[in-house]
Amino acid sequence: MIKGIIVDDEPKAIKSLAWELSNFSDEIEIIKTFTVPEEALSYINLNKIDCLFLDIEMPTMDGFQFINQLKRKDFAIIITTAYNDYAIEALKNEAIDYLLKPVDTDDLQNSLKKIKKFNYRLTQVDNNEKFEEILIKFNEKFHQKKIIINTDGKLLFLEASEILYIESDGNYSTIFTINHKKIVVTKKLKEINELLPNDLFFRIHNSYIINLDKVREFYKTDGYVIIDQNHKIPVSRQRKSAFLDKF
Repeated sequence: MIKGIIVDDEPKAIKSLAWELSNFSDEIEIIKTFTVPEEALSYINLNKIDCLFLDIEMPTMDGFQFINQLKRKDFAIIITTAYNDYAIEALKNEAIDYLLKPVDTDDLQNSLKKIKKFNYRLTQVDNNEKFEEILIKFNEKFHQKKIIINTDGKLLFLEASEILYIESDGNYSTIFTINHKKIVVTKKLKEINELLPNDLFFRIHNSYIINLDKVREFYKTDGYVIIDQNHKIPVSRQRKSAFLDKF
């Protein structure tokens, strides 16, 4: 059963939406409604919900300001408004759907399908992360040499010797291997660094981690290293001394 809340400064709008949602009472339960956004924020910070139906035009705080003040967004957000010019802004603010008042029953049914998909994906990601944590702990306990990477719905077990270097691209990282593979991972470089043995790998630059065993040359003046297969990797000035201490 989906657990949801409604935030709207108009009691009549809340009553109307709650009535429409009652047609789907076997799928969703509205556990709380709020006309004061600040009260809703406090409630969400302390309670688990699956979805939020959120009005945009509110006097003390509009819907987008509300979203920006959320401490977590592990639930589906559905924008409800009488105005049709907020759709693009709603998507930019991570809303999964956009409903025009008065809410149409068919549109609401489609929203419920999207909520279910959102929560299913969230559960799958959560389960994968928990499974990954278990495997990493197992690896550490029994001193296994494999590096476990979660990507594309599967776990890859890599030998340290297979990895040449890792390059950052914002919230993504790309692992370059000795057999010319590029493995894209939805993790920041800092998170990848925590998975790697620090005696074998070194974060040589904000955007790069290298396998120290693959280093062939270091150009001190120009500030870069050459690793296997002639990859040229920059060395940040702040990390040059720590890099040299590794040898």
